[in-house]
Amino acid sequence: MPFLEVDTNLTAGKLPAGFAKKLSVKAAEILDKPEEKVNVTVRSDVTMLIGGSEEPCLQLAISSIAVVGTAEQNKEHSARFFQFLTNELDLPTERILLQFYPVEAWQIGKKGTVATFL
Repeated sequence: MPFLEVDTNLTAGKLPAGFAKKLSVKAAEILDKPEEKVNVTVRSDVTMLIGGSEEPCLQLAISSIAVVGTAEQNKEHSARFFQFLTNELDLPTERILLQFYPVEAWQIGKKGTVATFL
């Protein structure tokens, strides 16, 4: 059950139409999870800096069970997410940061229980 949270100082009008849906589809492909389990939040117009600069930038936090727990996995995921983000948003790679958070099934609540019991 992947969770993706985008924070960007780009205005909503600078994001491509359907960006959240495109990210959902791409994340399902990259993380090898069904899209029905992917959750995406996009926050635009955020006051933020990367490296002390207010130039256009983006941070993407990726949390998931079992697929973001090793350097090897995340190296592959990173390359694919960067390719998607640079193509969609026309941002240079130095203005994009990714954070990977492995989670356990007992840390995700759903349907009045936790994912362990679903």
